[in-house]
Amino acid sequence: MDKHHYLERLVFKLETHVSLPAVERRKLLDLPLTLKRFDAGQDIVREGELTKQCCLVAEGLVCRYKIVGDGLRQILSLHLPGDIPDIHSLLVERMDHSLGALTPAVIGLIPHEAVRTLTRAHYRISEAFWRETLIEASIYREWMVGIGRRSAPSRIAHLFCEFITKMTAIGLSDGVTCTLPLTQPEIADALGLSTVHMNKKLREIREAGLVRLRANRLTVLDWKGLCELADFDPDYLHLQPEAAKIDPQ
Repeated sequence: MDKHHYLERLVFKLETHVSLPAVERRKLLDLPLTLKRFDAGQDIVREGELTKQCCLVAEGLVCRYKIVGDGLRQILSLHLPGDIPDIHSLLVERMDHSLGALTPAVIGLIPHEAVRTLTRAHYRISEAFWRETLIEASIYREWMVGIGRRSAPSRIAHLFCEFITKMTAIGLSDGVTCTLPLTQPEIADALGLSTVHMNKKLREIREAGLVRLRANRLTVLDWKGLCELADFDPDYLHLQPEAAKIDPQ
């Protein structure tokens, strides 16, 4: 696929949160973009590095993560096509965490100066990127509540609800099923659980008839029941009304 296609994904993702005038959409599509491929498990940007470009997720699944003193990994967030998980690097250039590819991924590299020039000239684009960072903060708060106060089954169910809702919003799910290319250890790393405990609780969710997970394919069998277990309310994702609609029943 060409660079224009991947920039269209950026525009589409931004417009799940806010509508952009046609002139701003065209300016975003004119951004310079250098595509680079990464293997699953490969770092895109490492903690401590100084950056001069933003990373647009063009294909694949990307995560933010940190490694703690004993070598364990905590996944901090998941990022889908259209996301720029390091847009904050425009202002904070030294990375305080790492970006890694969870699957084979294509990343579009956009020079900081090009983004700065665009945001200075078009305040609506600047507001759209600022809104993205605020929504990321909202998602962080929800994940913090989950790790701090939700039970293991609720955490797992919440991750499934969030993931399929976001995939539906960007057109990569029908609201019933979607690709979920996460290993069970990776799910555990995202939820602050041991792999053994996560395995046991995931099995309970399956046996309750809430989801089916086979060959990296998530299918929701009981959306209402899954949301109740997760205590899931999508308001924290701040999606446009048409993007937030999901009812697999």
